[in-house]
Amino acid sequence: MSEIAVALVHHPVLNSKGETSTTAITSTDIHDFARSCAFYDVAPVYIVHPAGGMHAFVRDMLAYWLEGAGGRRNPGRKEALESLRLARSLEEVLQDNDFQVWYTSAVPPEGPKMDIERLPEMAGRHLIVFGTGHGLDAASLPKPNGWLSPIAGIGKVRHLSVRAALAIYLDRMSR
Repeated sequence: MSEIAVALVHHPVLNSKGETSTTAITSTDIHDFARSCAFYDVAPVYIVHPAGGMHAFVRDMLAYWLEGAGGRRNPGRKEALESLRLARSLEEVLQDNDFQVWYTSAVPPEGPKMDIERLPEMAGRHLIVFGTGHGLDAASLPKPNGWLSPIAGIGKVRHLSVRAALAIYLDRMSR
């Protein structure tokens, strides 16, 4: 049986011009990632951003939910957010963890892809990496074990929100 964690990377990601960029952490991403992962019993949830100011924002928000009135008022939200971890880079996440790393993208590079449904059957610890903005800048990140098959929709738009992509992958993985 495998152990699965997720990471939401805010740098290095691509902007709409395909350039290396950094995006801001949003409270919606934090809450939705933590809640979706808790629903499917996936932990920990890593939020990756290089800026100290963004880390302070997250720590302040977590203090309200984990130590303050928010957690007392909504214990379920507190429980979901307890799995959240902050890191300045994906390398930092991998430094003390022996994860097999799997990248996600609406348009992954050429080459073999793995269907998410196979991941729970694979032994070991796995980290599913999601990118904000216009996706991961894979050339600036550690080499992954592989890429997960993209989510094939039926419409013309090929850019799901990262929160929607996470939920779809987690649901497919649980079947």
